[in-house]
Amino acid sequence: MPPVHSSPYFQMDNQAILSLLRHTASEKRSKSSSGGLLKMFKLFPMLTSGCKMVALLGKPRKPLLKDHATTGTIFGYRKGRVSLAIQEDPHCAPMFVIELPMHSSLFHKEMASDIVRIALESETKTHKKKLLEEFVWAVYCNGRKVGYCIRRKQMSDDELHVMQLLRGVSMGAGVLPCPNNEKESADGELTYIRARFERVVGSKDSEALYMINPDGAAGPELSIFFARAR
Repeated sequence: MPPVHSSPYFQMDNQAILSLLRHTASEKRSKSSSGGLLKMFKLFPMLTSGCKMVALLGKPRKPLLKDHATTGTIFGYRKGRVSLAIQEDPHCAPMFVIELPMHSSLFHKEMASDIVRIALESETKTHKKKLLEEFVWAVYCNGRKVGYCIRRKQMSDDELHVMQLLRGVSMGAGVLPCPNNEKESADGELTYIRARFERVVGSKDSEALYMINPDGAAGPELSIFFARAR
């Protein structure tokens, strides 16, 4: 298997995503590097269910940061798949929720690399909807196609549980309390990473989210790309 660092999108031919990818490489995007949160994320094997990061972060009534950055949350049970939720405001309901066709173990493995790039490509060609209103998506992670997924019309109970726990939290990573003990024992701990993203719209058929590192330090990058076939 080719190394992910040499060509993160060697299997993709979507010009919209490749254009956004070149935009990333040309600017180096130091402010979008995610060293602090990703380093925290790598501590997951050391965390236990008794370590509730959300409790440390608290639940402020007002956003921690008063800018217009988009909030993104990736979460899931250790023995299950990860979900992605995107919010314009951490106090509001997500505008986009989807369960990615990736098991948590694979996602954690990718997080250990210097670059994590997730691409969602819609093959719809009607263009009657806004990009993030499309339902069916092909998903790529660091250049490898991992499967298809469907955008949620309504959040599941577990997804709603996570959004309620993290309401008002702008960034963080760790382990959340599960809705019930039986599910935790069966599926493992409920882990999450939540961060602020810079949203870049390339066109009506392409946009990207670049993680903003809270401490400004250089480090690994996490980017999420959306594109629609033309």
